[in-house]
Amino acid sequence: MPDFSTKMNFNDKTNPKSKIQNPKFKRGPVIAIDGPAGSGKSTVSKLLAKELGFTYIDTGAMYRAVALRAYELGIDSENEGSLRDLCSKINLCFAPLPVSPRKEGRKKQEVSDCTNKIFIDGNDYSEKIRTPFVGQLSSKVSSQKVVRDAMVRLQRLFAKKGFVVMEGRDIGTVVFPDADVKLYLDASPEVRGKRRYKELKEKGETVSLDKIIEEVRIRDQRDSTRQHAPLAMAKDAIYIDTSNMGLREVLAVMMQVIKKEGVKEVRSQKSEVKS
Repeated sequence: MPDFSTKMNFNDKTNPKSKIQNPKFKRGPVIAIDGPAGSGKSTVSKLLAKELGFTYIDTGAMYRAVALRAYELGIDSENEGSLRDLCSKINLCFAPLPVSPRKEGRKKQEVSDCTNKIFIDGNDYSEKIRTPFVGQLSSKVSSQKVVRDAMVRLQRLFAKKGFVVMEGRDIGTVVFPDADVKLYLDASPEVRGKRRYKELKEKGETVSLDKIIEEVRIRDQRDSTRQHAPLAMAKDAIYIDTSNMGLREVLAVMMQVIKKEGVKEVRSQKSEVKS
């Protein structure tokens, strides 16, 4: 059973961003990875976190879980008051929980450490949030400012000591505008739709490729035009088109960027840590 002794309260008014800016509260590196659905950012972010020995945080899973919980409770995706009340009461956490590095350094992570399961009020939402329906639902709920504000506070709390690979749609622009490295992964709607189609077919689901591609286009439009924290590439982010690249190719490019930005010492540090 996962350990829920550490509860994250959305009403926590602390501002980790201000601590990051204060030299007294120096943090480790934060790698921000943004991009639209199906760009491959989740899979490659897990690989990157494993390679670096960092904690992986999937912010999209957080929005999906909250959206599904709201749907289960009959809360309309545009009911701001009810969504605010929901976010003030639920407990959301990962298992393994995102952890801060020890003073003597990070231990090399196992694969399971980079594949966090997400729980709300003690219930595992990890698998049931991975459907096209929840994806569309999440796009609507996540456009609400009260939800985004609650999630951003929690994301900053998870990553306040750094050594984190965090992926989403507004990490480099809103959550951590001062991230050490910002990467933006993209691919054509057709390629992203085919990837999603293949993933769902492998799970045994009956889906239409044309419908999936259309849903990708609709999601792109909604995410990029929403009023609060729209999907956008940070001005100082590195753009990577993954349309014709394999995972290992994308990972290699990302590692090159990270080294260039001065985070290369993380790998050597990892190799020096005693197990």
